[in-house]
Amino acid sequence: MIDGEGKVKEIRFSNHALLKFKVLEAHGIIINEEFVKNTILYPDRIEKGYKGRIIAQKHLDNEHVIRVIYEEFPDCIIVITFYPGRRDRYEKD
Repeated sequence: MIDGEGKVKEIRFSNHALLKFKVLEAHGIIINEEFVKNTILYPDRIEKGYKGRIIAQKHLDNEHVIRVIYEEFPDCIIVITFYPGRRDRYEKD
């Protein structure tokens, strides 16, 4: 995501998103900040979400995707949450 001056916008994480890293790790799913940022910058798919939010999706493994919900502002992007999901649920077309 590029701002008005041609620079890549800063990507910030909400408190909920930061907690999500730990919750998923406790379940044996290791996802790091870099992977979440790359999902936003280079998604396999983009969808419109609730209240104008954006959902970026990227392959996680052969059976799963990661979905990142974020809000875009003029100067930054804020990651609201992210979660893994089954590919067959989110890749129907």
